[in-house]
Parts: sequence; structure tokens; C-alpha cells
Amino acid sequence: MTKRGLTQNSVRVVIILCATLLIPEEVESGSQMRERNALRSELDDQQLVNDPRVQHLSYVFGETGETIPYALFVPAAYDPEINTPLLVSLHGLARTHDWLMGYEGLLDHADELNFVVVTPLGYTRQGWYGSWSQGVDGRSLEVEGAYSQQDVMNVIALVQEAYAIDLERMYLWGHSMGGAGTYHLAMEYPDMWAATAVVAPAAPQVRKPSDLKLIQHIPMLVLQGTRDRLVHSTRVWVEEMRGLNMDVEYDEMDGADHSLFISKNKKNVRRLLDFFDGKRR
Repeated sequence: MTKRGLTQNSVRVVIILCATLLIPEEVESGSQMRERNALRSELDDQQLVNDPRVQHLSYVFGETGETIPYALFVPAAYDPEINTPLLVSLHGLARTHDWLMGYEGLLDHADELNFVVVTPLGYTRQGWYGSWSQGVDGRSLEVEGAYSQQDVMNVIALVQEAYAIDLERMYLWGHSMGGAGTYHLAMEYPDMWAATAVVAPAAPQVRKPSDLKLIQHIPMLVLQGTRDRLVHSTRVWVEEMRGLNMDVEYDEMDGADHSLFISKNKKNVRRLLDFFDGKRR
């Protein structure tokens, strides 16, 4: 595939924000994840998805000089002469940068819709994309969170430079921690997105429901299971969306959990991507 004068480290991207449930047994502690006083560890560079359609790329993070990974999917029908939608996807807490690429049916349907998909790391596996000020282990996220947000924006810029991305059809979504990141980054860059979605979203610490007025012009899909403890905060945020007359689709799925109802459910993954299809800024 032709790339626009960039190296293998350049990326075409549809950004998908994703996160997973904050279940203690699934999440490494701060001491397990990193050396004392270090922001990153070797675990942050791990990759799990072994699919030839997924490009595992990296770039040098200018603020620190570190090499940061990200994953990219480019549809088979991509044409460098035609602007293509980008889906930015944000992973959940402690997940690898390529985690969302493994959601069942995601790559197949992205290929059908001709979406470029990009999954940034967010600098670390638990950086919260700038949406939290304090980690689950009590540590400050002032620096790590700022780097996490910047990493997402850096990766988007790389993809835009390397590929013909349609700036009118850029989409953002996230799962769990990625949902918090989606709320936050949509509010930070409200003129960038044609549509957003959150799946079983954690609530951002640095934002409150009333901040939704910043993005009340952006269509949003919210998918939430009733067996997930995050359902209560999701209801509060959706109530605010409705009060603002936002273009919101809310599906509260009876009996659905925090993770498997999206990661192992092709129907819900298809619904997610179909929500974005055709939407323009």
C-alpha cells in the first residue's frame, strides 16, 4: 500500500477508544506494572493480537524520547486517491495497545465499511488518556495522563500524514477506561469528531456530566450492560445528554456484563461500527 513519504512507523487510522472493567484481579498493581518512580514498563510494549491484517507500529515520543507502540488496520479497498474514514479506538485499563483489534468481527466489518482503524496505547496501559487525575492505586496521573492524551493525538497526526484520511469522517470510541478517554478527548477537541461512542464507560475524573454541553453537537452511541457496576454512572451521564437534547442512542442491555458483551459479540460490534458509517462533521 502506498504511504505518503513516511516510514513503516507511520499509520493510517480510525481511532477507537476502548477500556475494560476496573476489576482488581484483572489489573496489575502499580508496582507490578512499572519500576519504582518510572512511568512506563516493558508490559506497556506488549502486543497480543496475531492477525496479519494488523500493523504493529511505533514512533518516538518527542517529549521523552521513548518508543511508543500503536496498532493500525487499513482496509483492503483503501485508495490513496480517495479520502477514507478514520476510527480511533481507545482500550481499557491495563490492556495492550492492540487489544481492541481482537474484538470479534471488528476488522471484518471495518473492512466492509472501508474504515481505517487505529488503536493508540495512550503512553501506558493505564494512563487514562488524560481523563483521570489519580490512578486506581492512588498515584498521581498529572504527568502520565498528559502524556497519555498527547500520545493519542500524536498517533492521529501520524495516520493523517501517512494516509488519505477524511477529516469530515473521523470517529472516536472507547471501552471502559477508553470510554472515559472518549468523553475527555471529545471535549478537548470538539471540532474534530463526526461521531463518538462509549461502551461500558468509566466516568472521567476531570470532567462532570454538565461538560457534555461542549459536545452536544456530536452524535453519540452509548452501550451499557446492567450487570456492570458502571451502569449507575452511565445512567447519570445519559440523563444529562437527554437534557441537552443531544443526538444520543442509548442501549442498556439487560443481563450484559462489562466486557464480553462487546469483545465477543459480533452483533454489538457491528452495531457500533454501523453507528459511525456515513456520519459527517
